[in-house]
Amino acid sequence: MKKYKFILSGGGTGGHIYPAIAIANELKLRFTDAEILFVGAQDKMEMQKVPQAGYKIEGLRIAGLQRKITFQNLLFPFKLLSSLWKSRKIIKNFQPDAVIGTGGFASGPLLQVANSCNIPTVIQEQNSYPGITNKLLSKKANAICVAYENLERFFPKEKIVYTGNPVRQDLLDINSKRNEGVTYFKLDADKKTLLVLGGSLGARRVNQLIEKELDFLLANDIQVIWQCGKLYFEEFQIYNKRVNVQVVAFIDRMDLIYAVADFVISRAGASSVSELCLVGKPTIFIPSPNVAEDHQTKNAKAIVDKNGAILLKEIDLEEKFETTFSNLISNENLQKELSLNIKKLAKPNATKDIVEEIIKLIQ
Repeated sequence: MKKYKFILSGGGTGGHIYPAIAIANELKLRFTDAEILFVGAQDKMEMQKVPQAGYKIEGLRIAGLQRKITFQNLLFPFKLLSSLWKSRKIIKNFQPDAVIGTGGFASGPLLQVANSCNIPTVIQEQNSYPGITNKLLSKKANAICVAYENLERFFPKEKIVYTGNPVRQDLLDINSKRNEGVTYFKLDADKKTLLVLGGSLGARRVNQLIEKELDFLLANDIQVIWQCGKLYFEEFQIYNKRVNVQVVAFIDRMDLIYAVADFVISRAGASSVSELCLVGKPTIFIPSPNVAEDHQTKNAKAIVDKNGAILLKEIDLEEKFETTFSNLISNENLQKELSLNIKKLAKPNATKDIVEEIIKLIQ
């Protein structure tokens, strides 16, 4: 039996890394003796997260273009050429059967080289509005696995497969884990729990909102688990002194925290949105306006337009947050409606379906 080799590339944020790791894990389940190599951007979080997951990774000297004129932008052409050269060397030495890109700076040069070498490539696009890298790569990719409908205006229609985003498989059965979660996080089982998610690095505006509204939240007899991100932990950890407040940089047991959460306030990164569809909790999305193409707002709107969540823009937080949150926690019918509708959008078999598409290309 042939021993398959796969290269996966994606990074910069957890939203690109964790889907790539999920796909790698599923490939390992299908082909136990497969060789898997990751390619990421040097100095980005994938260089730590991927080895922690048990995989080898090579780094490219690549970074994205800044929105304003900077010295880094002047270096971009040189970094791109260097990354293309190293990608060619990696592919020549490793000789993969397929290359899978989940987004992020490093996937561009790698998939470009793979395409030029006629190696099958698969793009996994997490967002409802694709970035420029995946739009360019899509012209030569063999398959494009997407998480949202109606992406034909960005990608060749015949290549699109609607699979959903890979999600942690331990989220498939959270209902049985509530008691374990209450114990693990030392919560009051009789209080409602609010989970605040700012993404792996954190979200300054969301953190500022929770700081300002903490008294209001606690006055509603709610306990708060506030994931503020590693960039902001030093600043906000002082609120751990408050009763019924836990401030953490990172949550290592997402299955247990989702099991105990009654309400969620979250950014609208693609991975977070996909997880929240799966767990079906009443959610207020506060999209980051600072990401490329404002794709977080588009991700959130895809859910909100089907009455599966509430959307609050950053510019409206001062005026609308307290009213919106009060309405949510006091209206059980609204909670049930949002939970039911967001769950209809879940794609629990996404990882398996993506791997099926890869298998079609190599067998």
